[in-house]
Amino acid sequence: MSMASAPGKLAYPQFSGLRRTCACVSTSHPLFLRRAGAAASRRAFGGIFAMAGTGKFFVGGNWKCNGTKDSISKLVADLNSATLENDVDVVVSPPFIYIDQVKRSLVDRIEISAQNSWIGKGGAFTGEISAEQLIDIGCKWVIHGHSERRHIIGEDDQFIGKKAAYALSQNLKVIACIGEKLDEREAGKTFDVCFQQLKGFADNVSSWTNIVIAYEPVWAIGTGKVATPEQAQEVHAAVRDWLKKNVSAEVASETRIIYGGSVNGSNCADLAKKEDIDGFLVGGASLKGPEFAVIVNSATEKKVAA
Repeated sequence: MSMASAPGKLAYPQFSGLRRTCACVSTSHPLFLRRAGAAASRRAFGGIFAMAGTGKFFVGGNWKCNGTKDSISKLVADLNSATLENDVDVVVSPPFIYIDQVKRSLVDRIEISAQNSWIGKGGAFTGEISAEQLIDIGCKWVIHGHSERRHIIGEDDQFIGKKAAYALSQNLKVIACIGEKLDEREAGKTFDVCFQQLKGFADNVSSWTNIVIAYEPVWAIGTGKVATPEQAQEVHAAVRDWLKKNVSAEVASETRIIYGGSVNGSNCADLAKKEDIDGFLVGGASLKGPEFAVIVNSATEKKVAA
């Protein structure tokens, strides 16, 4: 991979799947600037300039279509007995039919998310769950835009954005998922895809206060393939820069951008060290209580790196 550049310029290598242009900045700029306290500093990475996030570390567990009453009872018992870092928001997302069981048995330290909600108030919508119903049984969060909803169920950007907006209007917080497929990364469209998906949310929501963005490259979900810390950091930095340019600098700084895609107890520490990775959305490893606790506690790596 060539790093040639004009005299007095430093060219950063571009990771596979990003826009294939040479990003050059003056050598007078440092490659990284450490956070100082409130993290109002700026840094350059891959030609993108943005503020690092200031939000509390966040780890979500998406249980997807997994579990039985017995296996979930065991998982909840493991989570209840785990020692978790205090300075982390922890959320788990059981299948709809087990939400009440989990809510009644799980420690209050861990909040509950749904995996989906309908685009408006309940009614004659067979198979759907309304935001009002989720609030009624104690849910605090809902996931919208997950790749499996986009690419298997067929939900488009605007439909997802409208669902998120309605959930927010009913006081559900939203984990807003974005991410590219493998062919899109190989075609150099990673940023284009992620920005278009972000626009679907931005076109519809009026406030980002209760939104966490989850970058989940589709090629890394459930495949065992994980974006390198550098690849993930570059996309997270680009997302933060997009928020700054298209929403506001305040939203860019305060919105948490978490990574998802085969996160486990072995790779979470290196990912957590990256400046713009504010936590994780975990799939398979969230079904294993002790391993999920390790991922939650990787927040300590963020403190060391800051």
